[in-house]
Amino acid sequence: MHRKKILVVDDEKLLRWSIRQKLSEWDLEVTEAETGDEALQHFQLDTPDLVILDMNLPDMKGSEILKTIKTDNPELPVIIITAYGSIDDAVNAMRLGAYNFLTKPIDYLKLQNAINNAFEALSLKKEVARLKEKVKKSFDLSQIVAKSESMLNILSMTKTIARSETSIILLQGDSGTGKDLLAQAIHHLSRRSLGPYLAINCSAIPENLLESELFGYEKGAFTDAKQRKQGLVEIAHKGTLLLDEISTLSLPLQAKLLRFLETQTFKRVGGLKDIEVDIRVIAATNQDLDLISQSGEFRRDLFFRLNVCPIFIPPLRERVDDVLPLTQHFIQEYNIKFRKDIRGLNRKAEKIMLDYTWPGNVLELKNALERAMIFEEGGRIGTEYLPIWKARPSTETKTTGETSIDSASLSLKDMEKQLLIKALQEAHGNKSQAARMLKVTRDTLRYKIKKYDLE
Repeated sequence: MHRKKILVVDDEKLLRWSIRQKLSEWDLEVTEAETGDEALQHFQLDTPDLVILDMNLPDMKGSEILKTIKTDNPELPVIIITAYGSIDDAVNAMRLGAYNFLTKPIDYLKLQNAINNAFEALSLKKEVARLKEKVKKSFDLSQIVAKSESMLNILSMTKTIARSETSIILLQGDSGTGKDLLAQAIHHLSRRSLGPYLAINCSAIPENLLESELFGYEKGAFTDAKQRKQGLVEIAHKGTLLLDEISTLSLPLQAKLLRFLETQTFKRVGGLKDIEVDIRVIAATNQDLDLISQSGEFRRDLFFRLNVCPIFIPPLRERVDDVLPLTQHFIQEYNIKFRKDIRGLNRKAEKIMLDYTWPGNVLELKNALERAMIFEEGGRIGTEYLPIWKARPSTETKTTGETSIDSASLSLKDMEKQLLIKALQEAHGNKSQAARMLKVTRDTLRYKIKKYDLE
């Protein structure tokens, strides 16, 4: 087992000998230095795991050595010892990065505790850094399965936005398209990746509690406010806050959110003081904010503020190229979870998966495959355990309004294009009205218009 190396820096020979004896008893390897210059030479030759440093040396101050050590190795724990134990010395040493401060004569029980605690704290820091790096890699955009041109374009745009300094991002798309996954990827790609990532579903919290969840409250602000509480906005300082289902916010709370987004300051409920924070806000919704803001259900000025960097995630039915890659990804994931060795889908199951419209998007796809993986015992998934086959769209003649379309004569692409043209004609070019007629979002309609070159 690796023995921890301790560098003891003190000009008193007897004290160094005494500390060496104790450290050896604790199975620690010891190196000694009598002067600051000798200490720095030892430090350059072989970096120790911990330094015990006297503040008063014959050739230089301990604070100078501490600065040098912390510049070269910020995480290295340094325990300061001195015969002149003033509060000012302690404060200055801690400000420069010392882990602990002990006075002479040395209390060896305190020294042992300080060393053990320093190693434990360093170990925790390394583990946290390792886990953060692991999480960062797991949310890298390369981990998001995408083959369709529309999703590849979105991922490219997301990378640019994530690394920018913009503090507001708007994610729009149907439920189950992966807005939360994209939000986490944005956080881990940004300079805020070491800061907190917090998420709140605005529709899941009662309106009267949502403001205090977001902005916190002061003691006595209301009956049960027995002590001050920080809100998510304050806790997310230097990080990212995801506001999911933002369209469900009440109009009064929308006004407070708008003020915060404009100033990056807020007041706790019952508070008088403005608190300034530095966070990135990602707003997510499955609604067309432009459309509902025109109807007065959502503040128009808040929509404009949120719409600085909008990202629209198209539904799965509009990116069929992603269905089979996603399917294979989830099969591999569930192979590990359920300890199976299923290689993929059979041909009939593949066709059904590609024909299905996936109203629940990627989330529905994942759930359908989980069910199939639980029951399937063969090498490939068939139709027997895929619940979607019963809901498969009929290939017979369809009727839309007064227009009957023979599916044998037109491709799905042509049918969709004809429906778009008809809706735009009946709406006299009004895109919001055409979107309502087709029961899609305005952003979806815009995407389709661009796709079929109908401008």
